[in-house]
Amino acid sequence: MPRSLNFEYLLTPEGLQAHRRVEIDDRGIISDITPARVEGFDAQFGIPGMPNAHSHAFQRAMPGHGEARQGNDSFWSWRDHMYRLANTLEPQDLYAIARCAYGDMLRAGFTSVAEFHYLHHLPDGTASPDMADAIIAAARDTGIRLVLLPVYYRTGGFQVPPKPRQMRFVHASIDAFCRLLAACTEVPCGIAPHSLRAVPAAELASLVDQVNAVLGGDYPIHMHISEQQAEVDQCIEQHGARPVQVLFDSVAVDSRWNLVHATHADADERAQIVESGARVVLCPLTEAYLGDGLFAATEFLATGGKLCLGSDSNVRIDAIEELRWLEYGQRLRHQSRICLGDELGTAPVLWQHCAVAGARALGQAVGALAVGRFADIVTLNLKSSPLTGIAPQKLLDAWLTGGSRENIADVYVGGEKLVAAGRLAGFEPAELAYEKTMAALAKRMHAAV
Repeated sequence: MPRSLNFEYLLTPEGLQAHRRVEIDDRGIISDITPARVEGFDAQFGIPGMPNAHSHAFQRAMPGHGEARQGNDSFWSWRDHMYRLANTLEPQDLYAIARCAYGDMLRAGFTSVAEFHYLHHLPDGTASPDMADAIIAAARDTGIRLVLLPVYYRTGGFQVPPKPRQMRFVHASIDAFCRLLAACTEVPCGIAPHSLRAVPAAELASLVDQVNAVLGGDYPIHMHISEQQAEVDQCIEQHGARPVQVLFDSVAVDSRWNLVHATHADADERAQIVESGARVVLCPLTEAYLGDGLFAATEFLATGGKLCLGSDSNVRIDAIEELRWLEYGQRLRHQSRICLGDELGTAPVLWQHCAVAGARALGQAVGALAVGRFADIVTLNLKSSPLTGIAPQKLLDAWLTGGSRENIADVYVGGEKLVAAGRLAGFEPAELAYEKTMAALAKRMHAAV
């Protein structure tokens, strides 16, 4: 039924506004924003929930793995640990892990998520919808807004057949992939050609054409690209061009496309992305965790580029910390301060930019507190350090530089309060199931070594 929420301060596309009443219709969509009474506020400070534009939920089970030095440690050696985990997971394991990950996202300021899902088969190789169903059920049972991105995965590298440890990800053909896609009817979907390493460039145009027949023309497309320098080098060796250039030469890239990481894209490639209307999805915590490098975000934004945020590996889930690493990474690159902000501050500008771009990346009416958008709202606890006593105009920058997910009070999805005073209602059974699943996985992974 229709409802309303009153905020002492609300971050809207027009800026920070005082005393605002948000009217919400029975679909969970904002129908009006009007002046509010000056007492009886539901929350002191509300901001749009952040769309999470890139998640591998199963990797929430990775913390602690791959952190012991073994020699020339890199993204490529980390994948050995990831494959070991991926190949032990049953549907019930994935459900428990994803449910915990999605609950953590809600508590961390992410109110919607694009799930880059590539565990398509059961451990014995049987094609089954059960793994996708586990993701869908986990999102439904936590309340987060889900966009499922089934991954098209064909090869184990540039012109390299898939290895046995990758077979759970692989589809034999575009037709087989489209059959899976056609069966995913419970939630909004897009697609994710995994990468140029895992999808032959010559198949991309046909993939998009055939998916158009299944989903229509308006759906998000996400793809890893230029994450590692070794990937760039291999692409040049194979194609005689850099990855973004190969992508643009192979398929019509438009505003449906979201390029994940693009860490090593050069100036010409970044210009191509901007001109196409595509977005770059940055996952700063994961890019640091994996040693990827730093994307030239300052230069990209200066030329009109659009950036989204993702939690990717999910070993640490915290929307404001992703934003902090985004800004601080650029400060380290340039040995300067205030790289991505403006005269109004850094966090207000970046949070709204990434939320709006993230909404486009998910193809959902989220990411802004405005009429016609879902009432996905995050509120802050102004009595928690370092926010205590800070002027409203400085609060988000105080949160960026000194705070964390622990400063989040309540979280609404579609106007429904799912997180209250930092706690997700009824989440204790999910945490217990996750603990039991992790203990069982530890034994299985040890046995697989």
